[in-house]
Amino acid sequence: MQTVLFHSTIFGPVHSRRLGTSLGINLMPNDGKICSFDCLYCEAGYNAQGPGSTGLPPRAQVARLLETKLAAMKDAGEPLDVITFSGNGEPTLHPDFGGVIDDTIALRDKYFPDVKISVLSNATRLGRPAVAEALAKVDNNILKLDSAIDATVRQIDRPAAGYDLNRVIEQIAGFGKGAIVQTMLCRGEHDGKPVDNTTEAEVSALIDAYRRINPSEVMIYTLDRPTPEVNLRRVPRPELDAIAARITAETGLKVQVSG
Repeated sequence: MQTVLFHSTIFGPVHSRRLGTSLGINLMPNDGKICSFDCLYCEAGYNAQGPGSTGLPPRAQVARLLETKLAAMKDAGEPLDVITFSGNGEPTLHPDFGGVIDDTIALRDKYFPDVKISVLSNATRLGRPAVAEALAKVDNNILKLDSAIDATVRQIDRPAAGYDLNRVIEQIAGFGKGAIVQTMLCRGEHDGKPVDNTTEAEVSALIDAYRRINPSEVMIYTLDRPTPEVNLRRVPRPELDAIAARITAETGLKVQVSG
């Protein structure tokens, strides 16, 4: 079974297709996965692998490890474009997420003041004021919306109980231009049923949602690494470009494509 990718709290820097040279922060266990989604395409594998044994890294430990890495990079003259919260699950599930964001902003300002801070989130915790306030502080508040059709979200993202798609769209819209919406496009099969969030109905529903949200940018991308559902396929780049062009034509929004 495919398992977690990230075996440390601070990882990289790595090259991100969307963000550039990125230093990663994993607020989840180093040997397990904790997430409020269980996506068919997740590079860190399914939630069934369990949460592991290392637990969530304490706030002070995250700050200490981050400062050590940033200081070393600065001393070595290494380039850095962005500090990105990603990893083995949903970063906003960390109980001190807001405090970690404050520490990261302070350390960024000390060592790399021109670097952006990005959070990749599935948007399931936006109803918590502390989470929303923390996300409003970062440079790139990147929120997932893989479909604007409930059945498709439940098939591809497999959210935890209580997920309400319309409520999440409204919560993302609450950030206005302070949000970037990220959509993974894929095709294939799961449990004998077709998977495809690139159909006419899917793209039309996404465009309606993007229009409601009115983010600063939309990011669409497709598969780049092995997925736990082996029967998923990439969407060809020309099709991604055509979808992006349609989104821009119908909404006026900037669209970044990776694929």
